[in-house]
Parts: sequence; C-alpha cells; structure tokens
Amino acid sequence: MTTALTGIKPTGTVHVGNYLGMYRPALALAERFDARYFIADYHALTTVRDPDELRRLTIEVAAGWLALGLDADRHVFYRQSDLPEVFELAWILGCSTAKGLLNRAHAYKDAVDDNVAAGRLPDDGINAGLYDYPVLMAADILLFDTDVVPVGGDQRQHLEITRDIAGAFNAVFGEVLKLPDAHIEKEVEVVPGLDGRKMSKSYDNVIPIFAAPEELRKLVMRVVTDSRPPDEPKDPETNNIFNLYRHVAPGDDVARMRQGLAQGGLGYGEAKQMLFEALDATFAKARRRYEELMTDVAGLEEVLADGARRARALAQPVLQRVRDAIGAGPRLA
Repeated sequence: MTTALTGIKPTGTVHVGNYLGMYRPALALAERFDARYFIADYHALTTVRDPDELRRLTIEVAAGWLALGLDADRHVFYRQSDLPEVFELAWILGCSTAKGLLNRAHAYKDAVDDNVAAGRLPDDGINAGLYDYPVLMAADILLFDTDVVPVGGDQRQHLEITRDIAGAFNAVFGEVLKLPDAHIEKEVEVVPGLDGRKMSKSYDNVIPIFAAPEELRKLVMRVVTDSRPPDEPKDPETNNIFNLYRHVAPGDDVARMRQGLAQGGLGYGEAKQMLFEALDATFAKARRRYEELMTDVAGLEEVLADGARRARALAQPVLQRVRDAIGAGPRLA
C-alpha cells in the first residue's frame, strides 16, 4: 500500500496556514494511504532553546494532530526524537551529500542573505543544525520507504533535495532508497496572513486554529484591507479576506462573497465577520477536542510511545538495508 509521511516542527502555535497547506491534505491522504506522521522536535532545536517550551509545544502539536482527526490506532504517529534510527541514517546520508547542495537550501541562503544585508559575516549566528536540516529531513522521509509527502509549497525544495540525496546514495551503493514524491495542494501553496504576506510564525501574522472565539474574532478583524468603501467594487483575487474565506467556507457562500466584492455592496467589516464565522465553524469541534486532550498529557505521551514502538519496527529493516549496503553489517542488540 502507498505510504504517506509528513511532520511538523513544534515551534509555535498551529495556524490556518499549517492546516491548509499540510494538515488538511495529510489527513485526506491518511484516508487512502498508510500514514507515518510525526512531530519533528529535533528539527525545532535549530531555534528552540528552552526545554520546557519544547516539551509544551510538542504536546500541543500532538494534541492538534489528534484533535483534527488523525487516527493514531490506524496510522503510525510518533515523536521524531524517539527514533534513534532517524539520526543514524542522517549521518550516513550526510556522508553522501554534496556540500554544494546544502549551500542552495532556501533556509540557509535566506539566513546568509539576511546577515549580508545587515553588514554581518555571512555565517554569523547560523548553526550547523540549520545547515544540515535538509539531511535530517531526508532521513525522516527515506527511513520509511515513503511514496508521497504532503507539504506546503515552501517545502517543495526540501523534497527535491531529499530526492537528490537518495539519488546520490543509490548511485554509489545501488538501488537501496526509494525516491519520494511531493503532494502539494496548488490552491494553498501560499496562504495569506493578517498582513497579506504569507502566513508565517516568523512574520507574527498567523491565525491560530485553536484560538478561543473571542481571540479568533479579534485576529480576523486585523486582516489588512484598503480604504475602499462598501459600495465600490473590489477584486476578490487580490483580497486578503476572500483568499482566506475561499478555503474554509461552503462553495455557495464563497460565491456570494466573490459577487459582493466584485460588484460592490459588501464592506470589509461584513466580510471579516463572514470569515470569522466560517473559521469558527470549521474549527469549533476540533478546538473542543484539543482542549480535552490537553488535560491528559500522560495519555498523549502514551500515544506517542506506542507510535514510536511501531515506527521503529518499520524503520529498522530499512536502516539495516542501508547498513548492509555500506558495509556496516547488522546492528548489535
């Protein structure tokens, strides 16, 4: 059966952009495929330095997956740091990965560009974890003979790098690793945030999906608009409110908002209220479930522990195949 795999870093509040770009397509794939979904807590170490914060965020992400509908009995759901096989494979892959490939990774290039623009040395403040991030991500994926990876558009390059890393390894050691494909929802490659830029925790422009209704409404009312009056026609395709609404509202309601904006007569205040109501309706059930799950941290830890046991059972044969290929032989018990 086809295997789908993806993970999310516990680096902040789960927001609408995460849901549209990753959670929703991942949960849809889990209806058809075998899913291996994980919390990428070691990836988060590139930026998270507070151990209590990392533990809290990890539990929040676990609760979020389950609240949104992931069936942890049917699928394998685990915490990355519970699988030592991931990190052994990362080292092996790193030894076959060209440095030039990592030099081209967006996250590293962006950090270098920021330093240069600020008059700092190119690598100032950049840790090796950020630089090696694509190798660890490749290990996450390749360890499970993954067929498809649901990701947001901004992660496309990471999948391309993963395929390059696997290809380079296979070129030396034979056809050992399966090359995965990306699954990207074209219509949500870029989800606008409160300020119109891509919704991102780094821009502080996100709409958390588990926010209480009163907080959710306040955030929606902050969505940036222009100063045109209600009766003036507006282009729905460039409208921040509409470009969020279209992803969470029923089709008939989307058509009505489109018409109201395009023909005039729909003011931004009314449109924002419609967006708030659609978001609240979309996430109300999941929010209640999330709040319940967060009262039972021990239960969430049990779910992750069970997932880790199942994940390791799947990962170990693949890692052994890699070890045999490089000449390392069987692992000692």
